[in-house]
Amino acid sequence: MLKRLLIFFSLTSILLGCTNTEKIKLKTIGLLVPETVSDQVWGTKGYKGMLKIQSAFNADVYYREGMTTKTVVAEAVKEFDQKGVQLIFGHGKEYADFFNEIGLVYPHIHFVSFNGEARLKNTTSLTFDSHAMGFFGGMTAGHATKTNQVGMIAAKRWQPEVEGFIDGVAFENASATVYVVYTGDWDDCQKALELLDTLNQYNVDVVYPAGDGYTVPVIEQLKANGLYAIGYVSDQSDLGGATVLTSTVQDVDKLYGIVAEKYSRGTLQSGNVHVGFQEGVLSIGKYSSNVKENFIEKVDHYLEEYIKAGKLPNAIN
Repeated sequence: MLKRLLIFFSLTSILLGCTNTEKIKLKTIGLLVPETVSDQVWGTKGYKGMLKIQSAFNADVYYREGMTTKTVVAEAVKEFDQKGVQLIFGHGKEYADFFNEIGLVYPHIHFVSFNGEARLKNTTSLTFDSHAMGFFGGMTAGHATKTNQVGMIAAKRWQPEVEGFIDGVAFENASATVYVVYTGDWDDCQKALELLDTLNQYNVDVVYPAGDGYTVPVIEQLKANGLYAIGYVSDQSDLGGATVLTSTVQDVDKLYGIVAEKYSRGTLQSGNVHVGFQEGVLSIGKYSSNVKENFIEKVDHYLEEYIKAGKLPNAIN
């Protein structure tokens, strides 16, 4: 069933500054998510982004969950079009290919997806600089490990943060070993917890659960086991006190606001767009009390240099 957000606010400020609402033509927006908007991680971030757009533009916003095939996506887009939707966010990599086909039928709608390849004038694919995000998370894991055994539970092998995390651990702690396991699914909690048991056999004491639906359950189990985590997508420092050493934060909701404003100004770029720390949509979250202050200062310095020069510390001569 098509769901409509019914919360309206009168805010005139959006994430890039003040917006003159008299000039905004963006009136109706749609969101498609592959699973749910209540996963507390990726899906929830997209939902919050839509709420912010709704607040800033006083727009009608519709969303559909469980959008995993081209057939259901096409039907949802048809419904959105009947509602007058102008801008549609497909909250995941899978939507890029769908939109490259469906977009031909609806040239008056702009389609936005993530981590894919956009090939039409009315499609945009946004890609986070997740390699760098993973790198700084890996530095923290390499710094904090006492066993020199670090784990990562990723969903997909293509995730750039996997290599970034491995590189970050190695840069900070050449003696550490990184074990990477894959669930094959963003939301398979049971598989993720089984893989956590596997990692425990290697005496891993820091784990980076880089998924959606399973990140929180894994962190909760790590807390119960007296182990440590690197949070993913959201700042998850509130999940376990000192358990979450820091988080690699993707400010998806902020990015949604930026995209909406660019669209309303007619400056939204088609094709593939990379975003990251420089645009303020990636960040490092709060640090645990178990992370030393001098290390935090070191990471802050490297992050500042990366924002300026675009080079990670392992690439600086």
